[in-house]
Amino acid sequence: MSLNKSMHPRNRYKDKPPDFAYLASKYPDFQQHVQTGMTGRSMLNFKEPEAVRALTCTLLKEDFGLTIDIPLERLIPTVPLRLNYIHWVEDLVDGQGQPRKGIDIGTGASCIYPLLGATMNGWYFLATEVDDICFDHATKNVEQNNLSELIKVVKVPHKTLLMDALKEETTIVYDFCMCNPPFFANQLEAKGENSRNSRRAPPSSVNTGGVTEIMAEGGELEFVKRIIHDSLQLKTRLRWYSCMLGKKCSLAPLMEELKEQGVPKVTHTEFCQGRTMRWALAWSFYDDVIVPPPPSKRCKLEKGRKPLSFTLPEAGVKELQAKASAKGFKSSSALDSITALLEKILTDLRVLHKRVPSTAQHKSLFLTAVENTWIHGRLKRREQKRNLRELPRAPPAAMAASHTTATTTGPATTAASSQTKQPSTQSTAIPETPSDQATTTDLASLQPLASPPQPATQTPNDTSLNVAVRTEPGKPAVEQPEVLGSVADKDVDMMETQTPVEAQKLQEKQEEATKETVPVKRPLTPGSVQEFLFKCLLELLMEEGSRGVVVEMHWVEGQSKDLMNQLCTYLKNSLLKMVASP
Repeated sequence: MSLNKSMHPRNRYKDKPPDFAYLASKYPDFQQHVQTGMTGRSMLNFKEPEAVRALTCTLLKEDFGLTIDIPLERLIPTVPLRLNYIHWVEDLVDGQGQPRKGIDIGTGASCIYPLLGATMNGWYFLATEVDDICFDHATKNVEQNNLSELIKVVKVPHKTLLMDALKEETTIVYDFCMCNPPFFANQLEAKGENSRNSRRAPPSSVNTGGVTEIMAEGGELEFVKRIIHDSLQLKTRLRWYSCMLGKKCSLAPLMEELKEQGVPKVTHTEFCQGRTMRWALAWSFYDDVIVPPPPSKRCKLEKGRKPLSFTLPEAGVKELQAKASAKGFKSSSALDSITALLEKILTDLRVLHKRVPSTAQHKSLFLTAVENTWIHGRLKRREQKRNLRELPRAPPAAMAASHTTATTTGPATTAASSQTKQPSTQSTAIPETPSDQATTTDLASLQPLASPPQPATQTPNDTSLNVAVRTEPGKPAVEQPEVLGSVADKDVDMMETQTPVEAQKLQEKQEEATKETVPVKRPLTPGSVQEFLFKCLLELLMEEGSRGVVVEMHWVEGQSKDLMNQLCTYLKNSLLKMVASP
């Protein structure tokens, strides 16, 4: 994954990477290393030292007017990554375009940091080097670019860092020091055999450099600790001390070392280029320096994601407009019709949504999903129907019970005689009868009552059969809720034994079950929701070159982007079903 978007904001290559085709047409020495792929794109083989060197020399010539010479057996720097370090030092010393004095520890054969700093900002540099070949090439590069007045290259003994380099210049206060230390402690680390995670891809570029440039005793960790110890003696001789690091694991122990030594001002940053990451550490003993904040975790690069989208063709858009008009949605354009249909679908799904101010050619909805209601819809509907079937419900004969009454007259002493039932087409309650007459039921075939009788009552809302029994003349009829249920060896229809009270309870249970299986819409607004699955922006755009409509969903925040993907698929399928339905 390319990290170019995380380069320093002022890095000229951040948004405009080098154009290999253009550079090849202008510089013949670079052209011989450029290859054209099957897609017609110009490419460079970064595994070849000659190609890497040609690119570095070409970029310095094209963008900075610098001419340099680098031997293949020494470290070949990459320009964009070194430019990141220069820009960060500008932030430390407020030196963009301002004259500053700095030290480059181990300048290398290219002498790239002093050359860039002097060319861009007019900085004065003291560049140290221990290797003879590097010292000779660095001196030559400074002279052929006419920068000898700003850059002084000095040869120092091996293992010399800051103390020995500043012995002769006791009165000068430098603004900063820079250092690209040897990263590795031995050849195995340099080859990546015992320091590189086996799951990582191999390096995409060749590793060049002399022994003193890439390896040191103890690796970069011990090398930088030596600079820290020198800084504890020099202290205010430099306003800022800084070093680049090749391993992230070196950053924490070095910051802990500075903390133990009581260094008051410490900061760090990240350098990104292509697939390469580097880290830098800086510290100061001055109280008046402004410390740039370290990179925030939230500001780290996230791979750019395209919005989820689908397109409705022109024919489908016309059909959806007709369906929207048939549903009573008043709309003046295709976007308004589809927006109204989507709002209806989202309302049915209980996905909170609100319109965002937009134009005639662009409609937006801000969605807040509180619960997942768009997957397994068929299974949920099937389960809902199953639950309703399991509830006890009245058969068709019971629904007509309120329109039918059975009346029988006769003396109280003939309760065991046969009785006749007379159907009635009236929908009202049974009219009152004289005290010596009552609505009765045949008790001859019934067992004794299992529970004490209760007064029989009937309300206007009762729709079940009202069954009562008369015991003695002049006494009110009583209701027998469990009489028919106690008939031995007989299958009795459930609703034939129900009393008004039981029927009312049954109806209440059925209504409660319906409420449980059919959730009630929540009167919430997106702003009032504290817990949610995700939030996204749904946009409708007219397709370029046609009258189709493009629907896009942009991620905002939430738990999982897969849920937004599922909702996008559901909305797409719902609209397509509307198009296909008659």
